[in-house]
Amino acid sequence: MMNHETISLQDCVCQGKGNIVSDMGGEKVMLSVQNGKYYNLGEIGGKIWDSIENPISIGQLVSTLMKEYDVDQNECEQHVISFLAHMAGEGLVQVGADGHRE
Repeated sequence: MMNHETISLQDCVCQGKGNIVSDMGGEKVMLSVQNGKYYNLGEIGGKIWDSIENPISIGQLVSTLMKEYDVDQNECEQHVISFLAHMAGEGLVQVGADGHRE
């Protein structure tokens, strides 16, 4: 299982397959077909989801978010890595050297 200690800014991340995602009132909600659970990604989680449609380094993802939101780099890195670790633990994203789990 992935945790925030095993994810680095050099890793790539991309969306996992088998998820149904919809916009609801400015937030993204997701149904994982694989585990039958619903997730509310929120506004920023939805932005992250949209940004990882294709594999992207986590460092680049952080840079993209920092351009859009007024946030400290260290804080942004911590929150993004924590969010992605949770998503990876649920099987919703793939994280690794090339966007695939190692």
